[in-house]
Amino acid sequence: MSACLSVCLPLSVWLFEMRIPNCFSPCSGYLWFWGIVFVVSTSFVWFIKTESDDSHDETEGVLSAYWTLWKILKLPSVMKLCIILLSSKAAFAAAEAVAGLKLIEYGVHKEQLALLAIPMVPLQVVLPILVSKYTAGPKPMDMFLKSYPFRMLMGIEFALLVWITPKMQLADGTFPAAYYGLVLLSYAVHQVALYGMFVSVMGFFARISDPIIGGTYMTLLNTVYK
Repeated sequence: MSACLSVCLPLSVWLFEMRIPNCFSPCSGYLWFWGIVFVVSTSFVWFIKTESDDSHDETEGVLSAYWTLWKILKLPSVMKLCIILLSSKAAFAAAEAVAGLKLIEYGVHKEQLALLAIPMVPLQVVLPILVSKYTAGPKPMDMFLKSYPFRMLMGIEFALLVWITPKMQLADGTFPAAYYGLVLLSYAVHQVALYGMFVSVMGFFARISDPIIGGTYMTLLNTVYK
């Protein structure tokens, strides 16, 4: 499921960006199109899928589900996990958030950076599939732990990229193709570490979630992580 989520989200955005020009307005068209897809696919599953009649499956009400989540949050192991998830991005959040803004400040056009995101989509689709092979075993967090220091080092790489940006700017204010190739390579390497962590932690959530409230359990942990 973690690989499916990681693949479908960037793919849906890319398919809409590659739409026939002027068919939809940017935001309303996107929501309208995927809203129809959601309704059709959900209705299709509703008609063809039959529920298993398991004796241990009990339908909980809304208040009961929230009370169960509160009891889950009070578990010592879950509290430790939440602390780790909430603090895990502190090591690289600033570098990743500021790098793009600093590139724009040093003369790189926002439109050029936006165009560089398009070649990233095939990589974002393929990476979760490749990474999922290493997160499907008994230790799904191994990939997370291996990707974490690598993603921290990418903060230094982004700092170097920002530092070299003014030095590569041409007299007319533009940048050579080699510079954009360097930016694209940096983004691609960063995506490897990012998806290594994301797919790994989603696989871990799927593994530890209680089957009775699995979706609610995963939503809770995913909300804390993000």
